[in-house]
Amino acid sequence: MASKKNNKRMQSLGRLSFYLEPLEQRVMLSTTQLTPAQIRHAYGFDQTYFTVNGKTVADNGAGETIAIVDAYGDPTIAADLKSFDATYGLANPNFKTVQMGGSVSTNASWSLETSLDVEWAHAVAPGANIVLVEAKSASMTDLMAAVNYAKNLSGVVSVSMSWGASEFTSETSLDSSFSKAGVTFVASSGDNGSGTNYPAASKNVLSVGGTTLSVDNAGNYQGETAWSGSGGGYSAIEGNNVPDVSYDADPSTGYMVYDTTKYENYSGWWVVGGTSAGSPQWAGLIADADQGRALRGEAALSSAQTISDLFSLPSSDFHDITSGSNGGYSAGTGYDLVTGLGTPIVQNIVDGLVGGNVTTNASGTPVSGVVSTTSTTTTTTKTATAKKAAAKATKATKAVEAHTQYVAVAATGGVSHVGLSYFDRQVNWS
Repeated sequence: MASKKNNKRMQSLGRLSFYLEPLEQRVMLSTTQLTPAQIRHAYGFDQTYFTVNGKTVADNGAGETIAIVDAYGDPTIAADLKSFDATYGLANPNFKTVQMGGSVSTNASWSLETSLDVEWAHAVAPGANIVLVEAKSASMTDLMAAVNYAKNLSGVVSVSMSWGASEFTSETSLDSSFSKAGVTFVASSGDNGSGTNYPAASKNVLSVGGTTLSVDNAGNYQGETAWSGSGGGYSAIEGNNVPDVSYDADPSTGYMVYDTTKYENYSGWWVVGGTSAGSPQWAGLIADADQGRALRGEAALSSAQTISDLFSLPSSDFHDITSGSNGGYSAGTGYDLVTGLGTPIVQNIVDGLVGGNVTTNASGTPVSGVVSTTSTTTTTTKTATAKKAAAKATKATKAVEAHTQYVAVAATGGVSHVGLSYFDRQVNWS
């Protein structure tokens, strides 16, 4: 059975000439336009606290840093983030942008991706620092250079990658880039249904699939099904199953995003979906957990530890998605190749990743979390209670495929722009 712990199979990368596009780009006329308060309540971010020396501390990623890697420059992201925060009552984070090579050109579609990633990482980890690393282009070479830069920044505990390419035989030579003590690497599984892409397929990356989330106006969790666009399957190259976990991704239950870099003659409020939304929010969840670990005097999680611990948690720590499919595989009880282990019940996930320091009662109201900076940590060996399903290998292709949809833009008070475009790109490499 495929395992995240398998030894890396290193191969020469050779000369690559392919480009990647963001996975987030599915913007639709949404029946549900999700706000930070709704998502935080649905998954339980607002129900997670720590108690330190008798004082209650919000679990919000304070003291941790999330790195977001995207391509090209977004000249309005700092101002857009402030507008997003003002709209939803969030405090402005410690935020900075690094442009690889000193300067990068602007790409409007990637700017929308960037706005989604930055704004929603902040929404679920409002106390965390955020650093945006902008690659010079959407080539794998430039994006990986940005990843390697981001992971070495002081204080970074998670790196979000909302992009991907079809797998290629020499990809394992890049896997070591996603292995660093104290850093968890997170990637979207793709928006084209069954099949795998890179870097989500890497054994060193926490891969995030997609669901359709149902909530009421207050954000109370009503249920979830697998999203038909969720990438998932077996990677014969990596010997690994994808995805590991999942998160709301369906454009019909999309996220409010503010982006004023004009795209298709529009700027302002958008409703955005896709598995891209899950990558920065799982990166934010990791920062939240690492906050608790820091309060206990424990080191931040690495990818290997994060993945191993998640697969060691009881299934009751997740919303297990048991219906829906991605065209090639169906969701079912336990792990599946559409939604992985499921979506997070945040207070339970943080409790498991920190080591038993967060508790809630049956209604979700915090009872107490016991975190002591002087406590002794007992290390135990965990036995996985969730195992990945077997699957047939998917054939690797020699092209990058991107399928991008822009269907509608939502603004306060209603839809202010409607359009439809499809972009399919296949670029061969040598």
